[in-house]
Amino acid sequence: MRSLQRPLGTGYTAHSTTLDVIRGKNLAGQLAIVTGGHAGLGLEAARTLSEAGARVIVPARAVDRARRAVAEVGGGIEVRKMDLTDPASIDSFAREIVQSGLAVNILINNAGIMASPILERDARGNELQLSTNHLGHFQLTSRLWPALRRAGGARVVSVSSLGHHLSGIEWDDINFEKRAYDGWIAYGQSKTANILFAVEVDRLGRDEGIRSFSLHPGGIVTGLARHIPIEQLKEAGNLGRDGEPVIDPDRDMKSIPQGAATHVWCAASQQLDGMGGVFCLDSDIAALDTGEVSRDKRRVYGVAPYAIDPESARRLWMMSESLTGILGVEPVVI
Repeated sequence: MRSLQRPLGTGYTAHSTTLDVIRGKNLAGQLAIVTGGHAGLGLEAARTLSEAGARVIVPARAVDRARRAVAEVGGGIEVRKMDLTDPASIDSFAREIVQSGLAVNILINNAGIMASPILERDARGNELQLSTNHLGHFQLTSRLWPALRRAGGARVVSVSSLGHHLSGIEWDDINFEKRAYDGWIAYGQSKTANILFAVEVDRLGRDEGIRSFSLHPGGIVTGLARHIPIEQLKEAGNLGRDGEPVIDPDRDMKSIPQGAATHVWCAASQQLDGMGGVFCLDSDIAALDTGEVSRDKRRVYGVAPYAIDPESARRLWMMSESLTGILGVEPVVI
């Protein structure tokens, strides 16, 4: 498997925050786009990049609500209209960026949904978690390719999860047309897709200075968990008896600044210069999953080998082209 998929020993830990990983970094003159950048981890990442000097644009479906949210953290973050499940909306957003002549230095594909309890589909008929978490970002990245190329050194960061261990890609039934729907399996499949997507983006873009990463932010209770019953979160230990999130980074239960640290590290750290196509956690490159069990009988997780397989990454790319009708990173006029 890929030789680069091993920890660097960055000096950061599960306790590190966005402030720790951005300290001393000047991003003046750079443009960052952060999907889902109006709430939770995305908002923290957008705020941090903005405070480091970057111009930050947040695409959002509910523009007024997003503007109110980003105004609360200051920093002049811009909000523009875009819906990840609406192909025309994605094209309109990307067209505006590309035709303006802007260079995109950082693209963080952060927005997502988790464990939808019922099977829903987008207008193309694609299962909604796959559509939102992967296919929408596939289209957005493809359409923004000229602006990423223009940067002369861009990073594409896809937010995945250790939840990718729940499922690989079900190649013969990716859209749950034959098998019974399971919200967690659909989520796991979409998170595997995020990692494979990063592998293929890096292969396609590295000669043009476009490098790509995927990551696990940690177990953070945000709006992403809205489909999970409160009692279930308490039983799992994610919420205390008072209903407040439990913060215990050593058990991967993080605060929002700790969770978004790996977003920011992947987007801006010089420790990743010349690298790409790797899955990261705790502001470092993750190890390959070996199936080992720790002394306290807990599974020691890294990235599943199937999620970084180059052939699977190419296969998913071609399937994504078929499901969306978009020919990848061809320099098309939109």
